[in-house]
Amino acid sequence: MRIPAHSVCTAIRDDIVSGVFERGSRLTEEVLARRYGVSRVPVREALRTLESEGFVVTRRHAGACVAEPTEQEAADLLEIRMLLEPLGAARAAQRRTESHLKVLRGLVRLGQERVRRGEGEDLRSLGGWFHETLAQASGSPALIALLTQLRHKITWMYAVEQPARPADSWAEHGALVDAVARRDAERARALATQHAERATAAHRLRRTDRPGSTGGARVRTSQHPVNTAGARH
Repeated sequence: MRIPAHSVCTAIRDDIVSGVFERGSRLTEEVLARRYGVSRVPVREALRTLESEGFVVTRRHAGACVAEPTEQEAADLLEIRMLLEPLGAARAAQRRTESHLKVLRGLVRLGQERVRRGEGEDLRSLGGWFHETLAQASGSPALIALLTQLRHKITWMYAVEQPARPADSWAEHGALVDAVARRDAERARALATQHAERATAAHRLRRTDRPGSTGGARVRTSQHPVNTAGARH
Protein backbone atom coordinates (compact mmCIF):
# COMPACT_ATOMS: atom_id res chain seq x y z
CA MET A 1 0.00 0.00 0.00
CA ARG A 2 1.48 3.32 -1.08
CA ILE A 3 1.04 6.16 1.38
CA PRO A 4 2.46 9.70 1.58
CA ALA A 5 5.97 9.84 3.02
CA HIS A 6 4.87 12.16 5.84
CA SER A 7 2.36 9.52 6.98
CA VAL A 8 4.89 6.69 7.36
CA CYS A 9 5.46 7.34 11.07
CA THR A 10 1.72 7.31 11.77
CA ALA A 11 1.25 4.13 9.73
CA ILE A 12 4.04 2.24 11.51
CA ARG A 13 2.83 3.44 14.92
CA ASP A 14 -0.73 2.33 14.10
CA ASP A 15 0.54 -1.09 13.03
CA ILE A 16 2.56 -1.44 16.25
CA VAL A 17 -0.38 -0.37 18.42
CA SER A 18 -2.81 -2.73 16.65
CA GLY A 19 -0.38 -5.65 16.93
CA VAL A 20 0.43 -6.06 13.24
CA PHE A 21 4.09 -5.83 14.27
CA GLU A 22 4.52 -7.92 17.41
CA ARG A 23 6.53 -6.78 20.41
CA GLY A 24 10.20 -7.62 20.03
CA SER A 25 10.02 -8.17 16.29
CA ARG A 26 12.55 -6.59 13.95
CA LEU A 27 11.63 -3.59 11.84
CA THR A 28 13.85 -3.52 8.78
CA GLU A 29 13.86 -0.47 6.57
CA GLU A 30 13.61 -2.56 3.41
CA VAL A 31 10.51 -4.48 4.55
CA LEU A 32 8.78 -1.35 5.84
CA ALA A 33 9.57 0.65 2.70
CA ARG A 34 8.07 -2.11 0.57
CA ARG A 35 5.01 -2.43 2.82
CA TYR A 36 4.12 1.26 2.66
CA GLY A 37 5.33 1.96 -0.88
CA VAL A 38 7.94 4.57 0.04
CA SER A 39 11.71 4.93 -0.03
CA ARG A 40 13.85 3.98 2.95
CA VAL A 41 14.49 7.64 3.87
CA PRO A 42 11.05 8.39 5.43
CA VAL A 43 11.12 4.94 7.05
CA ARG A 44 14.46 5.71 8.69
CA GLU A 45 13.14 9.06 9.94
CA ALA A 46 9.96 7.42 11.23
CA LEU A 47 11.90 4.80 13.18
CA ARG A 48 13.96 7.52 14.85
CA THR A 49 10.76 9.32 15.87
CA LEU A 50 9.15 6.13 17.15
CA GLU A 51 12.27 5.32 19.14
CA SER A 52 12.06 8.71 20.84
CA GLU A 53 8.40 7.94 21.66
CA GLY A 54 9.25 4.54 23.16
CA PHE A 55 7.61 2.31 20.55
CA VAL A 56 10.90 1.20 18.98
CA VAL A 57 14.31 0.25 20.39
CA THR A 58 17.62 -0.25 18.61
CA ARG A 59 19.39 -3.46 19.55
CA ARG A 60 22.95 -4.47 18.86
CA HIS A 61 23.18 -6.93 15.96
CA ALA A 62 19.42 -6.68 15.39
CA GLY A 63 18.75 -3.05 14.56
CA ALA A 64 15.32 -1.49 15.07
CA CYS A 65 12.81 -3.66 16.96
CA VAL A 66 9.38 -3.11 18.44
CA ALA A 67 9.83 -2.27 22.12
CA GLU A 68 8.79 -4.70 24.85
CA PRO A 69 7.59 -2.56 27.77
CA THR A 70 7.56 -4.09 31.23
CA GLU A 71 4.50 -4.30 33.47
CA GLN A 72 5.94 -1.52 35.61
CA GLU A 73 6.34 0.73 32.57
CA ALA A 74 2.74 0.01 31.62
CA ALA A 75 1.53 0.80 35.14
CA ASP A 76 3.50 4.05 35.09
CA LEU A 77 1.59 5.16 32.00
CA LEU A 78 -1.75 4.90 33.77
CA GLU A 79 -0.38 6.83 36.73
CA ILE A 80 0.97 9.55 34.44
CA ARG A 81 -2.39 9.78 32.70
CA MET A 82 -4.05 10.21 36.11
CA LEU A 83 -1.93 13.34 36.56
CA LEU A 84 -2.14 14.80 33.05
CA GLU A 85 -5.81 14.33 32.15
CA PRO A 86 -7.08 16.38 35.13
CA LEU A 87 -4.54 19.08 34.26
CA GLY A 88 -5.79 19.06 30.68
CA ALA A 89 -9.39 19.38 31.85
CA ALA A 90 -8.52 22.33 34.10
CA ARG A 91 -6.68 24.05 31.25
CA ALA A 92 -9.63 23.37 28.94
CA ALA A 93 -11.94 25.14 31.39
CA GLN A 94 -9.67 28.15 31.24
CA ARG A 95 -8.95 28.21 27.50
CA ARG A 96 -11.78 26.46 25.63
CA THR A 97 -13.48 28.12 22.71
CA GLU A 98 -17.11 27.99 21.69
CA SER A 99 -16.08 25.64 18.88
CA HIS A 100 -14.58 23.22 21.40
CA LEU A 101 -17.76 23.35 23.48
CA LYS A 102 -19.93 22.70 20.45
CA VAL A 103 -17.98 19.58 19.55
CA LEU A 104 -17.82 18.31 23.15
CA ARG A 105 -21.56 18.77 23.67
CA GLY A 106 -22.29 17.12 20.35
CA LEU A 107 -20.20 14.08 21.30
CA VAL A 108 -21.93 13.81 24.68
CA ARG A 109 -25.37 13.94 23.03
CA LEU A 110 -24.33 11.32 20.50
CA GLY A 111 -22.84 9.05 23.17
CA GLN A 112 -25.91 9.31 25.39
CA GLU A 113 -28.18 8.64 22.41
CA ARG A 114 -26.18 5.51 21.51
CA VAL A 115 -26.48 4.30 25.12
CA ARG A 116 -30.25 4.81 25.16
CA ARG A 117 -30.61 2.84 21.94
CA GLY A 118 -28.32 0.08 23.14
CA GLU A 119 -25.88 0.77 20.30
CA GLY A 120 -22.55 0.26 22.02
CA GLU A 121 -20.34 -0.39 18.99
CA ASP A 122 -19.26 3.23 18.55
CA LEU A 123 -18.99 4.23 22.20
CA ARG A 124 -15.26 3.57 22.51
CA SER A 125 -14.37 5.65 19.46
CA LEU A 126 -16.76 8.41 20.58
CA GLY A 127 -15.05 8.42 23.97
CA GLY A 128 -11.69 8.69 22.26
CA TRP A 129 -12.86 11.67 20.21
CA PHE A 130 -14.25 13.28 23.35
CA HIS A 131 -10.92 13.06 25.18
CA GLU A 132 -8.99 14.21 22.11
CA THR A 133 -11.21 17.28 21.82
CA LEU A 134 -10.91 17.99 25.55
CA ALA A 135 -7.12 17.84 25.22
CA GLN A 136 -7.24 20.19 22.21
CA ALA A 137 -9.31 22.62 24.26
CA SER A 138 -6.43 22.90 26.75
CA GLY A 139 -4.63 25.12 24.26
CA SER A 140 -1.28 23.60 25.26
CA PRO A 141 0.61 21.94 22.37
CA ALA A 142 2.99 20.20 24.77
CA LEU A 143 0.16 18.77 26.87
CA ILE A 144 -1.79 17.73 23.77
CA ALA A 145 1.26 15.88 22.42
CA LEU A 146 1.85 14.08 25.74
CA LEU A 147 -1.79 13.02 26.09
CA THR A 148 -1.90 11.81 22.48
CA GLN A 149 1.23 9.73 22.97
CA LEU A 150 -0.16 8.32 26.22
CA ARG A 151 -3.39 7.27 24.49
CA HIS A 152 -1.42 5.44 21.79
CA LYS A 153 0.77 3.64 24.32
CA ILE A 154 -2.07 2.70 26.66
CA THR A 155 -4.05 1.30 23.74
CA TRP A 156 -0.98 -0.69 22.75
CA MET A 157 -0.41 -2.16 26.22
CA TYR A 158 -3.95 -2.55 27.56
CA ALA A 159 -7.30 -4.00 26.64
CA VAL A 160 -10.17 -1.97 28.06
CA GLU A 161 -13.39 -3.54 29.31
CA GLN A 162 -16.61 -1.82 28.37
CA PRO A 163 -18.13 -0.06 31.40
CA ALA A 164 -20.89 -2.04 33.08
CA ARG A 165 -23.00 1.13 33.18
CA PRO A 166 -22.12 3.17 30.07
CA ALA A 167 -24.84 5.69 30.92
CA ASP A 168 -22.87 6.64 34.04
CA SER A 169 -19.71 7.12 32.00
CA TRP A 170 -21.43 9.47 29.57
CA ALA A 171 -23.11 11.31 32.44
CA GLU A 172 -19.58 11.95 33.75
CA HIS A 173 -18.60 13.28 30.33
CA GLY A 174 -21.60 15.59 30.38
CA ALA A 175 -20.80 16.92 33.86
CA LEU A 176 -17.22 17.55 32.79
CA VAL A 177 -18.37 19.56 29.77
CA ASP A 178 -20.66 21.61 32.02
CA ALA A 179 -17.70 22.48 34.26
CA VAL A 180 -15.58 23.39 31.24
CA ALA A 181 -18.39 25.56 29.88
CA ARG A 182 -18.61 27.42 33.23
CA ARG A 183 -14.82 27.85 33.19
CA ASP A 184 -14.73 26.10 36.57
CA ALA A 185 -11.18 24.74 36.41
CA GLU A 186 -11.15 23.11 39.85
CA ARG A 187 -14.46 21.33 39.26
CA ALA A 188 -13.24 20.14 35.86
CA ARG A 189 -10.02 18.87 37.43
CA ALA A 190 -11.91 16.97 40.15
CA LEU A 191 -14.36 15.39 37.70
CA ALA A 192 -11.57 14.37 35.33
CA THR A 193 -9.71 12.75 38.24
CA GLN A 194 -12.78 10.73 39.23
CA HIS A 195 -13.40 9.71 35.63
CA ALA A 196 -9.78 8.66 35.10
CA GLU A 197 -9.82 6.58 38.30
CA ARG A 198 -12.94 4.76 37.15
CA ALA A 199 -11.54 4.19 33.66
CA THR A 200 -8.21 2.88 34.99
CA ALA A 201 -9.97 0.05 36.82
CA ALA A 202 -11.24 -1.27 33.47
CA HIS A 203 -7.74 -1.65 31.95
CA ARG A 204 -6.22 -5.12 31.63
CA LEU A 205 -2.68 -5.76 30.43
CA ARG A 206 -2.51 -7.43 27.04
CA ARG A 207 -0.67 -10.75 26.82
CA THR A 208 2.89 -10.41 25.60
CA ASP A 209 3.72 -14.10 25.09
CA ARG A 210 5.49 -14.60 21.79
CA PRO A 211 7.85 -17.06 20.11
CA GLY A 212 11.50 -16.65 21.00
CA SER A 213 12.68 -16.08 17.46
CA THR A 214 13.73 -12.55 16.52
CA GLY A 215 15.01 -13.43 13.07
CA GLY A 216 12.72 -11.06 11.23
CA ALA A 217 9.65 -8.88 11.43
CA ARG A 218 6.56 -10.94 12.19
CA VAL A 219 3.67 -9.24 10.49
CA ARG A 220 0.10 -10.31 11.05
CA THR A 221 -2.39 -9.59 8.33
CA SER A 222 -4.28 -6.39 9.11
CA GLN A 223 -8.02 -6.64 9.46
CA HIS A 224 -8.32 -3.10 8.14
CA PRO A 225 -6.36 -0.77 5.84
CA VAL A 226 -3.46 1.22 7.21
CA ASN A 227 -4.90 4.16 9.10
CA THR A 228 -2.90 7.23 8.17
CA ALA A 229 -5.08 9.53 10.22
CA GLY A 230 -3.81 8.17 13.54
CA ALA A 231 -5.44 6.02 16.15
CA ARG A 232 -8.14 7.48 18.39
CA HIS A 233 -8.30 6.11 21.93
